[in-house]
Amino acid sequence: EIANALFNGYVPTYWTKLAPATEKKLGSWMSHFLKRYEQYFQWLERGEPAVIWLSGLHIPQSYLSALIQTTCRRKGWPLDKSNMYTVVTEYEDAKLVKIENGNILTDGTYISGLFLEGAAWDKKLGQLKRQDPKILYVELPLMQVVPIESNKLKLTNTFRTPVYTTGMRRDASGTGLVFEADLSSTSHENLWTLQGVAIVLNTSD
Repeated sequence: EIANALFNGYVPTYWTKLAPATEKKLGSWMSHFLKRYEQYFQWLERGEPAVIWLSGLHIPQSYLSALIQTTCRRKGWPLDKSNMYTVVTEYEDAKLVKIENGNILTDGTYISGLFLEGAAWDKKLGQLKRQDPKILYVELPLMQVVPIESNKLKLTNTFRTPVYTTGMRRDASGTGLVFEADLSSTSHENLWTLQGVAIVLNTSD
């Protein structure tokens, strides 16, 4: 089965069971695999990265939950009354991120590997805009994840955008939603809902 899949240019089913969900063909999948290996290797050698490539984690929602738990322990917050919100930064390269304490953020993290579907991102204004013709996905700049107490979370002019593992928006188990990101918008949320706006961690190419 593995030999036949490799010959035909598809990822063997056995391999897909051991890796994050993706719709990539074999060539792109191998590049994805090597990038995942590099992230884990650097994590082991140098400690937690300042910018996490979220697409490379097998269960990204577990990592985000751990971020909230870590902040709760450090600040003494009740876990069941804590949440997180996100901010799309102006940084498009992990090397340009201003790192606190010379290493990583004290609370939360920066994440990369987010592709916007159904809309575009206005980099100058830092907000959603209508999708450009013939462009299905747009890679977002780095996003900052910020843990916060739920009663202090007050967001305005924001569209709660679902983040899915793949463009299918569901995996074989019927799940696929990782979290909801907060994207700035001056338009009514119904516009983006009708446009089917979402963020995916993995594109098919």
